[in-house]
Amino acid sequence: MTGLSELHWTEKGEARSALWRMDSGAVMPKTVVLADDTLTADSAYRLACAGTGLIWRSDFQNARQLLQAMARRIDQPKKTRAKKASAGAAPAPAPSPGAAFHAHRLAQSQRNRVLNSILIELDGDYGMALRRAPDVRQACVQAFGPAQGQRSVVSLRSLQGAVGAFEWRKNGVEVPGMGEALRIYPHYGVFSPVRGEYVDLVAQAPLPQALMAQSLAFDVGVGTGVLSAVLARRGVKQVVATDLSERAVACARDNLQRLGLQNQVTLVHTHLFPPGQAPLVVCNPPWLPARPVGLLDQAVYDEGSQMLKGFLAGLREHLCEGGEGWLILSDLAEHLGLRSREALLGWIGDAGLVVIGRLDAKPVHAKAQDNTDPLYAARSAEVTSLWRLGAAG
Repeated sequence: MTGLSELHWTEKGEARSALWRMDSGAVMPKTVVLADDTLTADSAYRLACAGTGLIWRSDFQNARQLLQAMARRIDQPKKTRAKKASAGAAPAPAPSPGAAFHAHRLAQSQRNRVLNSILIELDGDYGMALRRAPDVRQACVQAFGPAQGQRSVVSLRSLQGAVGAFEWRKNGVEVPGMGEALRIYPHYGVFSPVRGEYVDLVAQAPLPQALMAQSLAFDVGVGTGVLSAVLARRGVKQVVATDLSERAVACARDNLQRLGLQNQVTLVHTHLFPPGQAPLVVCNPPWLPARPVGLLDQAVYDEGSQMLKGFLAGLREHLCEGGEGWLILSDLAEHLGLRSREALLGWIGDAGLVVIGRLDAKPVHAKAQDNTDPLYAARSAEVTSLWRLGAAG
């Protein structure tokens, strides 16, 4: 989607403007300057740190190199501090997990703000009037929708994200499921199912007996459609899947059609539950209670645990007799001090639900083994669980 704001600047004595695209969470700068190959990385870094946007007017590949040089300037001080600390200085007290998380989020936010400062102007069909510029028109149409003849400005990092998503959408990603890998094709702005353990849990959990009488499941927050596909392959005859994101609904529809499951899954653009009751209701909400920034963050961060609380509060009325709700949730928030197990169990009880059982899986992603990651202590202890919930008697 295109933001409605316009970016204004002056060029060669003339007032210029273009639509500002904000899909990556980049904030429109209040001040912009024109930039080309004569701008040094140090000068670009100082301008970006001050909140100035740099509209690039030179070789495209040099803009990419400048972005890499700016990233090194952000990351180098961290390495220098770590080196000095290991050279004999007394180690600083380790911050609490919650403090480490908030510091990490703040550092990432500042890093993104600086690196989003290199701006690219796109013409009315997403072409670029820059030397050695690649053809990104198809990628931009998939990411932002038709240009409709309107010039726009996008951060170089957002543009790279659109191109990366275009390649993911062409090639897909294999996700283990039901003995035969599912190939899922993520769309721009829809989180890729790279954490396969939660898919495995849905593939392995015992199906509720109530499905024998009515073979129907709800998939709340469908995303790419991967869990709906797993349920359909497990023999659930009809799945009704919902999502508040139009991008996610379109992505799920594409994937389910590719897998030949479009007749088993009905997609509904809505918040949380579809109407009615089902013997099985599945939800994989964002795992961390923090404010999302940008499209992909919405699959990871759920400010105030709103979706989690909403799912639990509404689950009982959408379960038929003998039905189960499957809540797929990591306990990373607990290890970070962002949410307690007692709070989660309290929300379950307050919603008139009981825990029937729980299946656990240890994550195997790279960050869980990377002891240089600032959140390593929490990530290495993380467990992903499928909570089987039923109506309290």
